[in-house]
Amino acid sequence: MTGKKEVTIYDIAKKLSLSASTVSRGLNGHPDIRKETIRRINLAAKTMGYQQNTFARNLRKNRSNTIGVILPRLDSNFQSSVVAGIESLANQKGYNLIISQSRESMKKEMENIITLYNSRIDGLLISLSCDTCNLDHLNTILKKGIPVVFFDRVKDHPTFTCSKVIIDNVKAGFDATEHLIEQGCKRIVYVSDNRLSSVYSERHNGYMNALEQYGIPYDPKLVIEDKLNEESGKRTVSQLLKMTNLPDGIFAANDTSAVAIICQLKTEGIRVPDEIAVIGFNNVHISRVIDPSLTTIHYPGVEMGEIAASTLIELLTREGSKITKTVVLDHKLIVRKSSLKKVSV
Repeated sequence: MTGKKEVTIYDIAKKLSLSASTVSRGLNGHPDIRKETIRRINLAAKTMGYQQNTFARNLRKNRSNTIGVILPRLDSNFQSSVVAGIESLANQKGYNLIISQSRESMKKEMENIITLYNSRIDGLLISLSCDTCNLDHLNTILKKGIPVVFFDRVKDHPTFTCSKVIIDNVKAGFDATEHLIEQGCKRIVYVSDNRLSSVYSERHNGYMNALEQYGIPYDPKLVIEDKLNEESGKRTVSQLLKMTNLPDGIFAANDTSAVAIICQLKTEGIRVPDEIAVIGFNNVHISRVIDPSLTTIHYPGVEMGEIAASTLIELLTREGSKITKTVVLDHKLIVRKSSLKKVSV
C-alpha cells in the first residue's frame, strides 16, 4: 500500500494560479509579496496539508537551527530552571534544542559532544561536569567555528576564547560564610563537591576569604568533599560526630546537601540553628519547606539560561567579527531560620 502523495509548492501554485517561486516566497513571508497573496498561500497550504521541508531548507543554508545543550545532571532543580530559560529564549528565536547530560562524567561529556557534533548543531551551551579537568574534547567543535557558551560551571580554554554566563561564586561563598560568622559561628564546616569544578573551588575561596577577614584560622579538616546529594547528608553528619569539637556552622555548596544535613542533624538530636547553623546554595523550592527553613544563596537559574541562549544566538546571527564576553549575574543572600542563632538580624 502506497502512502499519500506529498503536497508540494507546485501543487499550491497550480491551485492558486501562481508561480512556484511566488508560493515559495509567500510561505517565507517575503516583503515583495502582497499580504493578501501571502494569506491565500498560507490558507491553501494548510488546507492541502503542505509540510515545509525544514531539513532541506536548512541544508541549503548550511544551518540546522539546532542548539546543543550539555548539563551535568537533568535531575538538578537548578539545572532544570536553567533549561527552562534556555528553551524559552531559543523557541522565541526559532531554534530547536538537543539536550544531554554528562552525569558528572568527563567521559560521558566527551561522548555527548561527539553526538552533538555529528548532529550538526549550530552552537553549544555547556555546563561542565565535576571531573572535567581540561577542554581538549571541545577542540573539534571550536576548530569548526561552532560557537560555544559556557554557563554556571566554566573553564578557560587555552586556545579559544569563549563567552561565559556565571555568578561571582567567590563573593557568594564569602557572603554565605560571613553571615554565619555574624551569627557568632567560629568553627564553620564547608561541604563541597569535587573542587575541580569552578563553582565549588570558587565558593571555597570565598569561604577562606571570609575566615581570613574575620581573623578565624582556616582548618582544612573542616572542609568535607562529597557528592552533594541526599545520601551525602548522613555521611557528612557522621564525619562531624567524630570530631572532638562539633562545628557551630555549616556552609553546604548546594541546597540538596544542606537539607539532607539538617534532616540528619535532627535525627541525631542536634538542634538547628541553636547548636549548628546551616546555610545552603541555589534557593530551590525545598529550601522554603524544610523545617527550619533554609538560609541560602539565590542563584538566578532561569535568567542564566535566557542570557546564555541569547549570547549564543547573538554569536550565530551577528554579521562580521564575533564578540565574546563574560556575563556576571547578581546573587542574593536569603536569610531564613536555619542560620539564625541571633534573634535580631
